[in-house]
Amino acid sequence: MTSDVLSAEVVDAALVDAGLEWRRDGIELVKTVTRKDFAGALAFVNAVGQRAEAAGHHPDIDIRWNKVTLRLSTHSAGGLTAADLALAEEIDGLD
Repeated sequence: MTSDVLSAEVVDAALVDAGLEWRRDGIELVKTVTRKDFAGALAFVNAVGQRAEAAGHHPDIDIRWNKVTLRLSTHSAGGLTAADLALAEEIDGLD
């Protein structure tokens, strides 16, 4: 997968076209999910971790009891790439 940085317009269009439940915040894709409790939040994080490991691409993760906030960006490229969109789509498949 290429590590070319995508423009904000391309990212925004891709989010809409794919029906992804993420928002662009500068050079990051951000998503917050709510689970029933802390155990549910941890189970979600573990599922995300499995997909991230398989993809070789890892989000920043913040857990607050039953809320999990994920941030995706290709730090080595300095912005959003196709890898971020692909992992976002994988993660959306968990909901």
